[in-house]
Amino acid sequence: MPYRRLPNTDNARLKALKKALEMAETLQPNDLAFNYQLIPQLKSIIASFEQMFHQQKQAIAIQSAKSKELAVYAKKAKMYISHFFQVLNMAILRGEMPIAARKFYGLKEDENKIPNLLTDKDIVYWGEQLLKGERERLAKMGGNPMTNPTAAVVRVRYEQFLEALHQQKIYQKSTRYATEKIAELRNEVDELILKIWNEVENFYSYLPENERRSVCSKYGIVYVWRPYERAKENDSKLADDAELTKLINNKRKQKLQEEEQDSENRLQYSLSLFGN
Repeated sequence: MPYRRLPNTDNARLKALKKALEMAETLQPNDLAFNYQLIPQLKSIIASFEQMFHQQKQAIAIQSAKSKELAVYAKKAKMYISHFFQVLNMAILRGEMPIAARKFYGLKEDENKIPNLLTDKDIVYWGEQLLKGERERLAKMGGNPMTNPTAAVVRVRYEQFLEALHQQKIYQKSTRYATEKIAELRNEVDELILKIWNEVENFYSYLPENERRSVCSKYGIVYVWRPYERAKENDSKLADDAELTKLINNKRKQKLQEEEQDSENRLQYSLSLFGN
C-alpha cells in the first residue's frame, strides 16, 4: 500500500500549499475537506514563503554570476601584485635598490620569496602592504618609483578587486538572510501542511482506500509506492495482462475453429448437392 510522503523540499512545500489553497478557492466551505478557517493562515504563509523562496533563488543566481566576475578581478590583482614584488626582488638583486627596502612592504629583508596570494584575504593584505610600502619607501628612502608595473597600475587592479569583493559580501548577506528566513518559516509551513493533510484524509476516511487516495491527491497529498510494493503491483499487472492475453488468444482460437467448422459444413453440403 502506498504511503503518504510530506514535502521534503521548499519547492514541494510551496506546491502543496498552493494546491490546498486552489481547492479552498474552488469549493464551497461545506464541501472543503479541511477547516476553512485555515485559509487566511494559508494565504499569509504562502505570500511570505514564496517571497523568501524567490528572493533566495535570485540571490543565489546573482551571487553565482558575480563570483565569476570576482574570480577574474582576483586573478588580475594577484598577477599585478605578484609582478610588483618580482620586480622589487630583481631591482634588489641588480643592486639598484637596497635590501632594506623590503621592510617597507612587510617583507623580511633577507627573504626574496613572493608572498602567498592563495586567498582573497591574502590579496587584500598584500595589496595594502604594497601600496603603503611604496609610499613610505619613496618618502623615507627616496629613489625612483617601481615600474612595470607601477604602484598606480597595481592600485587600479587592486581597487577593482576590492569593489567586486565588497559586492560579493553584500550578495552573500542577502542569500544568508533569505535562507535564514525560509528556515524560520519551514516549521510553520510543515505544521500547516500536516494539519491540512490530516484533516483531508479524515474527511474522506469513509471511502475505499484507492478512491480515498485519488480524491485526497487533488488536495496535493502525495502518495508513494515502496519499491517492493511497486514491483508487486507491476507483477500483478503483468499477471493480469497475461491472463487477458490468454483469454483473447482462446477467443481467437475458438473463432477460427468455428469458422473452419462452418467452412467444412458448407463444403459437405456442396458435395452432397453435386453427388445428387
